[in-house]
Amino acid sequence: QVQLVESGGGLVQPGGSLRLSCAASGNIFSINTMGWYRQAPGKQRELVATITNVGTTVYADSVKGRFTISMDNAKKTVYLQMNTLKPEDTAVFYCEAGQIRGDYWGRGTQVTVSS
Repeated sequence: QVQLVESGGGLVQPGGSLRLSCAASGNIFSINTMGWYRQAPGKQRELVATITNVGTTVYADSVKGRFTISMDNAKKTVYLQMNTLKPEDTAVFYCEAGQIRGDYWGRGTQVTVSS
């Protein structure tokens, strides 16, 4: 079993930056991939970015060039650096991990982009 705990969410102005962190605990040796999904009000949860333990990354088209995902493979901690934030980025961001995508989920952290 794996537990995921997110941190770093909050309120930021449009054009600003924020960094999210997610620390894994438990059977961390089973983790091959970690990533971030988000769910905006009235919408379904969707992929933001993922990364594997060999460094392969996937980004949603809407965040390419603005967001950067990274992972400390030894600690199984994943980060999401978010720059040039837009109001439409406002959502609950969820950390995920697993041997493949989506085996485990965090409880989420709120990101609000507003002036």
